[in-house]
Amino acid sequence: MRSRNTAILIFKDVEVLDFTGPYEVFSTANTEYGEKIFNVFTVAENDKEIKSANGLRIIPDYTLTNSPPLDILVIPGGNGRKIEMHNPVLLNWIKEKFNKLEFLLSVCTGAFILGKTGLLDGAKAATHHYSHGEFERTFPNIELVKNVKFVDNGKIITSAGVSSSINMSLHMISKLFGEELMRKTAMHIEFDF
Repeated sequence: MRSRNTAILIFKDVEVLDFTGPYEVFSTANTEYGEKIFNVFTVAENDKEIKSANGLRIIPDYTLTNSPPLDILVIPGGNGRKIEMHNPVLLNWIKEKFNKLEFLLSVCTGAFILGKTGLLDGAKAATHHYSHGEFERTFPNIELVKNVKFVDNGKIITSAGVSSSINMSLHMISKLFGEELMRKTAMHIEFDF
């Protein structure tokens, strides 16, 4: 079985559970499957230490220029998205990677970064409920879906706030490997899906 390169973007003031939730779920799926089906790593614009929204310090595994080829890309949110959604280097990198990706996922206000790439135009999306008004004003060409954990557009999946990153990641496991592995993974991390 081929291991899917699963990159989780990180940046200054990233929301901790937005990126650690998917990291934990995909890593636990490896354990439950008995084989490394997800090669999970972090990627950032450069290799400098990053301070998250709540002060957790992180050193990225790779940079935008030296990461392995990507199969899955996760874009988290957090207050740092207010800067990153206007970062042309990051937005262009996401757009360049998109055609070769199998799946592109966003968590919480990471949908704003994804929205700024134009890849969500004409699609549906979820984001954190505190940001619904801003999202609708900023992206009139994207249909915001409220009161859901995630929205699956096929190749692009967006999730609502913070802990919904776990719901979305479990859904991704079910989509790729079936409901049994999803349920085993959820049980392993003590998560009611």
